[in-house]
Amino acid sequence: MHQNLTSIMPGDSTKLIGMVHVGALPGTPASVLPVAELVKQAVVEAKMIEDAGFDSLIVENMHDSPYVHGDELGPEIVAGMACVCKAVTEAVKIPVGVQILSGGNKHAMSVASAVGGRYIRCENFVFAHVADEGLLERAEAGPLLRYRKSIGAEDVKVFCDIKKKHASHAITGDLSIAEFAHGGEFFGADGFIVTGVTTGMAADLDDVKAVREATKLPVLVGSGVTPESVLALSEYADALIVGSWIKSDGYWKNAVDPKRAAEMVKAGRG
Repeated sequence: MHQNLTSIMPGDSTKLIGMVHVGALPGTPASVLPVAELVKQAVVEAKMIEDAGFDSLIVENMHDSPYVHGDELGPEIVAGMACVCKAVTEAVKIPVGVQILSGGNKHAMSVASAVGGRYIRCENFVFAHVADEGLLERAEAGPLLRYRKSIGAEDVKVFCDIKKKHASHAITGDLSIAEFAHGGEFFGADGFIVTGVTTGMAADLDDVKAVREATKLPVLVGSGVTPESVLALSEYADALIVGSWIKSDGYWKNAVDPKRAAEMVKAGRG
């Protein structure tokens, strides 16, 4: 286990990170509930994830689709996520990460810094690509790390997707996944997240292995983890992010199922 991950999640075994998918926030197309109710739901699911034995959790606004990107995100999203994340960090003892879709990396950094979050997930840290939100032509590393420095949040780690899901990477098709890792490490990433092509799709084991061999930074797997895949992935990954599988019927839009969460932890602990 790499030191800059053990500082967040102590221990030598591969870590399990559960996902809390916050209900649709105010102003987004699927929004129904007020923030106070979204907070209650998130806290309940966070406690389920902790009680099941997960090492950490990430709070994410995945129900806000279709997403706007970066500077288009409104202050209501930051305010809502701050309320949710503050309540979650107070309700659980395990480390909490933050992701704000889409490309809300400064937004997530500010929330994590304010509420005691330990890390954020950044999908477009290095290189341009075409996502379902459109062309993401600017790498986030330079502006994001300068922003982190300016608000004194250097203790908030940035874990970066390599070839983020729900995106085309044809314009960087001449770069191997190892070269993506080299670029991210050079630009100051704190760790890398390897995913499948869409939510719930398994990451390619060869991709995970290639990133592991390319960097000394922590390697995380960010989609499609199942109890059956934990052992193989753990050979190369420092942490496994689990969202879809621990939900009822294995579908990310559903609520966390405590039995499935406990089954995942049992598989992860061998």
